[in-house]
Amino acid sequence: MDVRVWAELWIFMEKGVMEQNQLYYGDNLDVLRKNIKDESIDLCYIDPPFNSSRNYSQIFQNSGKETAQVQAFVDTWTWDDAAAMAYQELKEKPTLLSHRPYLFIMNMIEMFGMCDITAYLLYMAFRIKEIYRVLKPTGSFYLHCDQTVSHYLKLLLDGVFVSPNGTFKNEIIWKRGTMKGGKSKSHQYARNHDVILFYTKGIDYTFNKPFIDFSEDYKKRFKYNDDDGRGFYRKDQPIGPRTEMKLEKLKKEGRVFTDKDGKLKIKHYLNDYEGVAVDDNWIDIKEINVMAKERLGYPTQKPEALLERIILASSNEGDVILDAFCGCGTTIAVAQRLNRKWIGIDITYNAIAIIKERLINAYGKKFTSEFIELGEPKDLNSAKQLALRAGDNRKEFEKWSIAKYSNNQAFVNDKKVGDGGIDGLAYMNVDKNETKKILFSVKSGEKLTPSVVRDLFGVVEREDAAVGILITLYPFENLIKEAKKYGFYKNPMTGNLFEKIQVVDIQEIIDGKRLELPSIDVLKKAEFIGLDKQNEMNI
Repeated sequence: MDVRVWAELWIFMEKGVMEQNQLYYGDNLDVLRKNIKDESIDLCYIDPPFNSSRNYSQIFQNSGKETAQVQAFVDTWTWDDAAAMAYQELKEKPTLLSHRPYLFIMNMIEMFGMCDITAYLLYMAFRIKEIYRVLKPTGSFYLHCDQTVSHYLKLLLDGVFVSPNGTFKNEIIWKRGTMKGGKSKSHQYARNHDVILFYTKGIDYTFNKPFIDFSEDYKKRFKYNDDDGRGFYRKDQPIGPRTEMKLEKLKKEGRVFTDKDGKLKIKHYLNDYEGVAVDDNWIDIKEINVMAKERLGYPTQKPEALLERIILASSNEGDVILDAFCGCGTTIAVAQRLNRKWIGIDITYNAIAIIKERLINAYGKKFTSEFIELGEPKDLNSAKQLALRAGDNRKEFEKWSIAKYSNNQAFVNDKKVGDGGIDGLAYMNVDKNETKKILFSVKSGEKLTPSVVRDLFGVVEREDAAVGILITLYPFENLIKEAKKYGFYKNPMTGNLFEKIQVVDIQEIIDGKRLELPSIDVLKKAEFIGLDKQNEMNI
């Protein structure tokens, strides 16, 4: 981390006041524990993995003859070494969780054993505990999940939040869309909704009651207009003593009259009503359709209208919004647009890169100075630490280095074995309607021989690719020398020559070296949608 970022973060931690928005690349449990101050968050929304037993991929625009994808995250949980270690740590130190969540987890493990669901709940318990800690006494928490785990998570959340102060507020049902011949398993009903659990940390909390517009049929009831500037109204008879108490006041306002049949009537103006109060069944916000302007192709991307409702209801301008599983950054994008401060955390660099591009597309490149980016390797030592991560996280070094060097124009091959020597892929324009592949290979070893260059050249030839790029953690003069033996590729569209095999090390990437090829902009850009326009689109 450079000196400027350290200085700004130190000011934030010392003052307890958030000076700048923050985007973290890393494990949200570590970030929450080490970087987020007690009682500093006004609203937290999370859309964590659901244990749905599915693998989710980032979808890219068509490139050449292929549709590019990269695995965004795996939503399949198993009782692995990480779960076993967390369980052992919890047994040795029960105070890592408060008493009721601890009992819940232990009873679940006793009942179901060391399996996928208990591994998932153990994972979530530690993070929910930290979210509770960082919420202000007036803070609110929304957890977005589905039917797979909502019942388990509600029990866990009750154990954390429902105390003498905290309260459970709502189980919100979000109907994602209208079923139109949708596929479902033959022996059960089609699934078409998510669950959003709403809790508050205290009895005093922000809630700006949301309303939606009346239906057109309802508006037609207000069919009278006196052309006095008060708009359309309907005529009703006063009903009950409560109306009688207000009758004199209504007469002074010119709202009471006697009709031709001698009946007392009251004018009810449409403009007097805010709309229909939103209940816990959200059917008016549809999931993002394939043609939506905000669509990024990111799996599980939620519509901005959904986050807009939550943020407007449970926060005010200037409040701090936290999303600890921020994915493609919808919470961040909406919080920024609604003049809230924000903190986003994600463990995959693919997500971080998409968020940065999303913000730049909306506000311009200068906007990067408006937030602090933390967790991304800033020097060779931190890059080494990323390369040495254990388990599934080891792939993050490849994702980060390829995305960084290619300006997020390439995607990573997620196969751990059998990848055919291809760690990443981008495309070069060679004609208006034709592309050639650019292949990436990433090596983190301290000792590499020229054979890795020869192997990459063989893969380039096999795939009929234009260029092969070898990214190394350490600099290797012998590899650069070997690469020069393979000559150049001439782009038929521009006539420019490019080295057939290129070698770049991590220090060069940290220093700012980037891919300079006429390549396709692979990542789909979401158009920035203003508040009024988005409400109009209702997506």
